[in-house]
Amino acid sequence: MGQTFESVSLNQLCDEQLTAARESSSGRSAFTLHGGHDHLLRQTLIALADGRELGEHESPGQATLQVLRGRVRVSTAGGQWQGGEGDLLVIPGERHGLHADSDAVVLLTVLADSRAAK
Repeated sequence: MGQTFESVSLNQLCDEQLTAARESSSGRSAFTLHGGHDHLLRQTLIALADGRELGEHESPGQATLQVLRGRVRVSTAGGQWQGGEGDLLVIPGERHGLHADSDAVVLLTVLADSRAAK
């Protein structure tokens, strides 16, 4: 009845996903660390090659973006926020986009179904 612990090397995943993003025609790659349909907490590692972006999309609800590598910008109709390695950005509750100002890797953490809790 013991709890099972999972361990993963974020540095290794960053390297792997950044390589995949650079080789992809879209310039991006993603890997789900934790989550799925049976979890409320979802964490996804997203890698973007320099100059690439995730176009405008709806807010997933309560979410944060931790910059693990590089520099990124989160933008909305009303403004933009920059983040570099070690920064934590709170995702705005509105349409937004993500742009890589350099090769970048971020950890997106989302509380599923939090839009309904507003």
